[in-house]
Amino acid sequence: MIANQSQNYISPEEYLKLEELSQIKHEYIQGEVYAMAGASDAHVTVGVNLVSLLKSHLRGSGCRIYMSDMKARIESKNIYYYPDVMVSCDERDKAFQSFKRHPCLIIEVLSKGTEGLDRGDKFADYQELETLQEYVLISQKRQRVECFRRNAEALWVLQSYTPGSEVYLASVHFRTSMDAIYEDVVFTGNDAEIEN
Repeated sequence: MIANQSQNYISPEEYLKLEELSQIKHEYIQGEVYAMAGASDAHVTVGVNLVSLLKSHLRGSGCRIYMSDMKARIESKNIYYYPDVMVSCDERDKAFQSFKRHPCLIIEVLSKGTEGLDRGDKFADYQELETLQEYVLISQKRQRVECFRRNAEALWVLQSYTPGSEVYLASVHFRTSMDAIYEDVVFTGNDAEIEN
């Protein structure tokens, strides 16, 4: 993410109006707007693979899957983020056309430029979503998936997946192989260093 900080506070309502007209996406953090950068081939391929796999699995369930063009609204923090993949099974989200407030699953594909934010502040902010059951971080440099799952005591427990593992997402009762997530992804030294 590239910072494009405004000197003036922008209200959430102004942000949503401006975002409808904007040709580039911006995340909104407590009155400040940040332009989103483009994504690498590996990043996009992993995202498309996940959406395809999840869409087939969730068909007819009442759950909806969203790619990187749908915002997650964290009302308690006055934040809008664009997760790479988000699933909501909550009927209340049907009322919101440009954002969702009640996701059960959020997935971020890591890049050199966003990994610190995705692991740090963004994860802390997403934890404010009471309906969120799993937060998943996916490497685009190698086959590695980290799933943070909220347990019965509301603690976040890490489950890591490596090559040959079967990935399980409890929030949507979904299982898949690492190979399916990384289908058509080419790992090269140069691609591994590209920011998105």
